[in-house]
Amino acid sequence: MHARFTITYDYLCPFARIANETVAEALDAGAGYEVLFAPFSLHQNSLSSTEPAVWDDPDGAKRSGIRALLWSLAVRDTQPERFLAFHVGLFSARHDAGEDLTDTAVLAGVATEAGVDVAAVEAVVSSGAPMENLRTEHSWLVEEFEVFGVPTFIAGDEAVFVRLMERHRPDDLQRVLSLLDQPNINEFKRTRIAR
Repeated sequence: MHARFTITYDYLCPFARIANETVAEALDAGAGYEVLFAPFSLHQNSLSSTEPAVWDDPDGAKRSGIRALLWSLAVRDTQPERFLAFHVGLFSARHDAGEDLTDTAVLAGVATEAGVDVAAVEAVVSSGAPMENLRTEHSWLVEEFEVFGVPTFIAGDEAVFVRLMERHRPDDLQRVLSLLDQPNINEFKRTRIAR
């Protein structure tokens, strides 16, 4: 089982919420994982080849999900001790409270709740560094691993798109990480979900 891996996220996706929250809970419980939380823009991925990339668009930060990704990168890269609380808080704001993550006041509220220095994050986002990091990391995920959605787990040369169905299931995370070592299992998708 891998102790070092990358997991992709976009706050728009409920399945990314389940997987990222599960990883965050495992880390909070003392799991010895070394994790890179990597942003993947579902909005960018849905654009046609004739449309400008979100990072080349002057209004890119206003696009669905982008502003939240920029704030998350600013927190991840400058206040890493606050990242997990902020990360999980953004998913909760979106999927539990139905908040608009393009609203800076919503992002600031989640940041304050997580103990983040809001003014510092706003300054970092204004610098343009998070948008450049989004360009670099999203492009790396697509070019190197052919990532097409979230959540995708990456360990070594293996990348696997996974949909966990239930929250708060650390055993599911352990199963996912063990399956990364099974490249002979290429696709395993249920034809229906019993609910």
